[in-house]
Amino acid sequence: MEPMTPEQFGAQIQMLIEKQNLTREQSYLLFRELMLNQQSPLQQGALLAALTAKGETVDEIAGAWQAIDEFDTLHPDQLPDNLFENSGTGMDGFKTFNVSSAAAIVGAANGVNMARHGARAITSRCGTVDIMEAVGIDVDCPVSQVADSICKAGIGLFNGMSPAVHPGGLGRILSQIRFGSTLNIAASLANPARPRQALRGVYSQQMVTTTATVMAKIGYQHGMVVYGSDAATGLGMDELSICGPSTICRFQGEQQEQFSIVPEDMGLVCRRGDEIAACHTRQDEIRRFMQVIAGTGRFSACEEFVSLNAGALLWTAGKAADLKQGITLAQETLSSGAALNKLQQWVTCQNSHAEAGLERFERVKKGACNA
Repeated sequence: MEPMTPEQFGAQIQMLIEKQNLTREQSYLLFRELMLNQQSPLQQGALLAALTAKGETVDEIAGAWQAIDEFDTLHPDQLPDNLFENSGTGMDGFKTFNVSSAAAIVGAANGVNMARHGARAITSRCGTVDIMEAVGIDVDCPVSQVADSICKAGIGLFNGMSPAVHPGGLGRILSQIRFGSTLNIAASLANPARPRQALRGVYSQQMVTTTATVMAKIGYQHGMVVYGSDAATGLGMDELSICGPSTICRFQGEQQEQFSIVPEDMGLVCRRGDEIAACHTRQDEIRRFMQVIAGTGRFSACEEFVSLNAGALLWTAGKAADLKQGITLAQETLSSGAALNKLQQWVTCQNSHAEAGLERFERVKKGACNA
């Protein structure tokens, strides 16, 4: 397939500027140009900005995902059944404790096969990949080793900005832009394992039902899309919130159910935003993460934050009858030490040098739990 000329590519951007929607095929071809780096950086940035300003349609996001999946994603061969993923899109207004990583570990400790797909920090201080690397996970390993970890430990992490996972345009573009765009949704969906169940957080309330519709359209069987907020500031987060209302869309195929909750509905206390906000330094963030996973009780708000989001994961994955039961199960998983044991097993399995990874894990655990 021949690349578009700059004039052809620019004509499509002009359509977006004029508020015209693209078909899925048009979006697919435009994002193919981005993944293969066949247009100038100015043209690529203009496409993302124009599409975001117009407001993305379901077909436009699906076309972008298809291009990323086909042209910039390596897929492993051997994977277990019933894969589940949880992730946030990033680019939200309120930067929090890395709750999705902790919730995934709790999910794996309860028998959910977690195929994670995350990134290094872009707008936050410490992203999913940064946290897991710090505690001993090999985040730059090939997709085959991630798949092996999922098979053996029930959890693995594909680094969304690694050339070992996305060898072309994805990491290049995401490392250079600082606004929420179609790529934040489409790229988070471009999991090399192609799971069919998910809990996904989005960066704006307007994207909740749209993202659920996209997920069903590209092959997800069921899942939950969420957007939380901090009641005091009104800022949003791509997670269920422990300090304000959350909007939820559950879907099963094309069937959707949308509702809102507040922490009190789940028997939880509404917390202050500063109790779950990101730490000022990466070192503090990593120490707090390990303390929460270990169930030390030193950061009760963060533990409740994890339990709420892990509870939603367990409910969606069929391990709990409802959200309240999922929260209780997650709380027990943290306090019993099962989550910490699962993290240690994960370090052993997703590592080119398991001894070095375990040494780092033990060092971080000792520093956190003895602090």
